[in-house]
Amino acid sequence: MKEPHLILGIGELLWDVFPDGMSLGGAPANFAVMAGRLGDRAAILSRVGRDELGRQAMDRLDPLPVETGSLQVDPAHETGRVTVSFVDHEPRYTIHEPAAWDFLELSDQWVQLAGQADAICFGSLAQRNPQSRQAIRTLVAQTPAACIRIFDVNLRPPFYSAEVLQESLELATVVKMNAAEASLLLDLLGLAVNGHFAGGAARMSTEHLLWAAERLLGEFPALQMVAITRGAHGSLLVNRDEWDEHPGFPVKVADAIGTGDAFTAAIAHHLLHGAGLAALNQAGNRWGGWMASQPGAMPALPDSVRDAIAAAIERTM
Repeated sequence: MKEPHLILGIGELLWDVFPDGMSLGGAPANFAVMAGRLGDRAAILSRVGRDELGRQAMDRLDPLPVETGSLQVDPAHETGRVTVSFVDHEPRYTIHEPAAWDFLELSDQWVQLAGQADAICFGSLAQRNPQSRQAIRTLVAQTPAACIRIFDVNLRPPFYSAEVLQESLELATVVKMNAAEASLLLDLLGLAVNGHFAGGAARMSTEHLLWAAERLLGEFPALQMVAITRGAHGSLLVNRDEWDEHPGFPVKVADAIGTGDAFTAAIAHHLLHGAGLAALNQAGNRWGGWMASQPGAMPALPDSVRDAIAAAIERTM
């Protein structure tokens, strides 16, 4: 029997603090948990504090299908926290600093995992501190040539810069962002020309998003695919040969936390199984839609629900 693919999520692991409680999250951690739920061998590469929230994070992750043996414990910095509020179901974040995940260290264990990885997901937020930024960039660069390197654009003011975005895109083979981030990304990189996305205004038409994706593919030779999510309106996938648009699936939204991470994990999983763009879009939107219908980023996933969604996706392959 073939071994499952090894998928890594490197970056922030943190607690989302809501008015009525807390939920464990962080985009790379959410991504890794979802990859594990899809049947991959998934590991979180992050750092927590030697504190109660760190212990609670380990307890929360323990029953989930994700490896936590590579999590680092920081003796000096607290486990990450984000205060979350909502406007029209969309989350607004206050990201506290410093946090343990700002101080990732490049360990031998991490390097060994990177050398075996089939896919790795890294974002912009965890690169706000130079130490973690260097660890992430070095580790991603050490993955095998065939590894899918997913850059998750996660623009949380003020924690991003044109330099971080440029360097991350140079490393990536896949980039994922939402439509508003596509607008801002092109502005920051000086690529918003000919009236497209001028002044940072997010123009949501397929024509403009397709232009943005093709602009990125033309600028960064290593990139093989651009994924742009559009909230309730689905997503656009573009590679060097074709593009595919999906309208999304109607769901009753609980909150949007973790939705993009579930989308990204589904894309990674099915890319590793050779799926085409239409099937990738189907998988990403089905899993993203399910996540949007659930509260928090790591909700319970009954086997019956997982199997039903997997079967629906399989019918499109």
